Amino acid sequence: MLQERKMQECLSKSSFSKSLSPGQNWKSKSMRIIPEEFLRSTHESFEHRVVFSVPWNNSWQLWLRPDKKGLFMIKEDWDEFVDDNFLGPDDTLVFTHQDTMYFQVQIFKKDGKEIISAPLGLEPQKETTSASGNTIQIEKKPSSSSGRTTTRGRKSCANLQNPERYLLNPQNPYFAKTLKKTNHLLHVGLPVIRQYGLEFGPHDSSMYFILPDGNKVDGLTKYYNGLPSFLGWADVCQQYNLKIGDTVVCEFELSGRVVAAVRVHFLNE
Repeated sequence: MLQERKMQECLSKSSFSKSLSPGQNWKSKSMRIIPEEFLRSTHESFEHRVVFSVPWNNSWQLWLRPDKKGLFMIKEDWDEFVDDNFLGPDDTLVFTHQDTMYFQVQIFKKDGKEIISAPLGLEPQKETTSASGNTIQIEKKPSSSSGRTTTRGRKSCANLQNPERYLLNPQNPYFAKTLKKTNHLLHVGLPVIRQYGLEFGPHDSSMYFILPDGNKVDGLTKYYNGLPSFLGWADVCQQYNLKIGDTVVCEFELSGRVVAAVRVHFLNE
């Protein structure tokens, strides 16, 4: 009962929920619509895309497509979100609007209990330790054919040797990042923050990315579930044609102990 009350408390004017009715499944077209009542109440213009984040820091970018019946998330993106979260017939989703296109998604089971960690079979971004003792990150995704967990991409963190050699300043904090499908934000994991004692600017404060050719890309500091991320990462990936599975080394440039910029190093093939 307490859990059910918590689920109801999550609903507000800036939220909407989704659950299955008889004859529906999570991949039904009706489940992909953004409710008209919600659109009217928020006065936001979600014309192109939305970004869903969950408590274990995974996120998905879903493109939108209007038709005469309303505004819909495109099938490929929504189906991926459904599959990645192993949604069941008795689950309830609560979508809370946070900022512009960004939503926090909470998943509740039949008994009202909220899921706060990655479902079995879905691995969030993980940290591993290099030979030098520094923490680096590796992304894994279960193989659809065998159920085994495999690392995607041309060069992964698993076989990245001595990432420190890419740093401009060996004393700077850093982590290695393997790109996945959704690359709109550069997330900074809690182990990295704790290891280096990093601090970050306020929400929506300016920062920038420094690329190997010396160019800079403007970004913003964002917070989701209390953890920092950097908006502008999608522009870096697009401008430099970074693909799923590519690995980069992200070196933090600090002002005092506050992250002011992220220097991005591309790995050699």
